[in-house]
Amino acid sequence: MKRLLSLVIAIITMVFVASSAFAQSENYVAIGDSLAAGQTPYQEIDHGYSDLIAMRLGMTGQLSNFTKELAFPGFTTTDVLKRIKSKEASDLLADATLITISAGANDLLRLVQVNPTAGTLAFSQLQTDYALNIARKNMIDILEELKVRAPKAKVYVMGYYFAYPNVHATQKEGTNRQLIKLNTILQQQAEQAGAVYVNVFDAFGLNATSFLPNISDVHPNFEGYRQMANAFLYEYSGGNALTISAIELPKPHPISFDEILEKQTKSMPIREEKKPDSIARIIQGFIGYAAFIEKMRAI
Repeated sequence: MKRLLSLVIAIITMVFVASSAFAQSENYVAIGDSLAAGQTPYQEIDHGYSDLIAMRLGMTGQLSNFTKELAFPGFTTTDVLKRIKSKEASDLLADATLITISAGANDLLRLVQVNPTAGTLAFSQLQTDYALNIARKNMIDILEELKVRAPKAKVYVMGYYFAYPNVHATQKEGTNRQLIKLNTILQQQAEQAGAVYVNVFDAFGLNATSFLPNISDVHPNFEGYRQMANAFLYEYSGGNALTISAIELPKPHPISFDEILEKQTKSMPIREEKKPDSIARIIQGFIGYAAFIEKMRAI
């Protein structure tokens, strides 16, 4: 009986110690591009990897606050660097204890010419090498800025997946080499800055059509974002203790950029000479989307 009681006490103690390892309540700030913002494969905003991370941390009592106000579709590393230096970012970063960064893919993707119907890719190696060097320099500056502006935060740099699973196999190798270079840069700079690199490439591979359902878009679906969130949670917890299962995914609730602006406009008191960009600037989590919408309409 005494042995059984001792065993029960030991087990309870182990559980308590394990739970104590995750006891910190995080002030989580997601920084970066459309992946951090949660853009869907159909040009809408929904739950992305950062939302899923926040969901899991909230379920385990490890989250005090979450924002993705510093995330915006189309952001390059240059844009991210400017954003974290902005006055609006100061308070968010000063209080942050946990930060994820998605930055670098847009430095490259804008250089890739894709014909999704034909399944072909093309890019200039010279332009790509230049863009990779800019991304490297900017990531150094981004991580140095965060040391100053977010001194309490543990920083995680998200890697990238191969975004063109539907192109011909012969077309994948060259573009994938550039992605590997980018991920290597992100990992090296993260490690040198004392941050943590999160590998998401392995979860996707080169043929992740089930995660990237729109052949004309590079953004993942819920399942793809779950893979990204779990890659982070593995690094964060040191194992699979916080893994999100497929049945735990929230129901889709996509919102178009136009809907976001329309809802915000209706909720605001009528003021004279209100400019669209000033409306967009105060939308929680979607700063600057008015400019993005205008770009989309011009395509």
